[in-house]
Amino acid sequence: MTTSLVLLADTHWPKRARELPAPVWEAVGAADVVVHAGDWVDERLVDELDARARRLVACWGNNDGPEIRRRLPEVARVNLEGTRIAVVHETGQAQGRERRMDSAFPSTDVLVFGHSHIPWDTTTPAGLRLLNPGSPTDRRRQPHRTYMTAVLDGPEALEVTLHRL
Repeated sequence: MTTSLVLLADTHWPKRARELPAPVWEAVGAADVVVHAGDWVDERLVDELDARARRLVACWGNNDGPEIRRRLPEVARVNLEGTRIAVVHETGQAQGRERRMDSAFPSTDVLVFGHSHIPWDTTTPAGLRLLNPGSPTDRRRQPHRTYMTAVLDGPEALEVTLHRL
């Protein structure tokens, strides 16, 4: 059995965009699971994404207020097809990230994170897959706004695609 995912972070709605881009909503509608790594900014987007997604796995970020923090954990965890996934907003600076995340998330196969708005896809020495989808609304210093989709086909079989908007 395969599971399709949409990976989002740093939507900063409505400060950075009035709407999420149409391709993101299309991907959400087609996915089995939507993962959001924080910095929603407005609780209404949590409601809308939760209503449209078949399943939502999400955490809060540093720009999220008390309403969102009451609803979502700092670290969200889910096991999909035997793959242990954790979702957190901040992982610190890029230098040393793999080592720090191996230590912080020893019982995790995939860690989805945000904060930097910089897409990231690496595997640590311990085998932890680190994924940052960037931001679909605020490219910051990047050439494009981005999000990721992924197809999970059993434990440790994850095919990830970065989408540029």
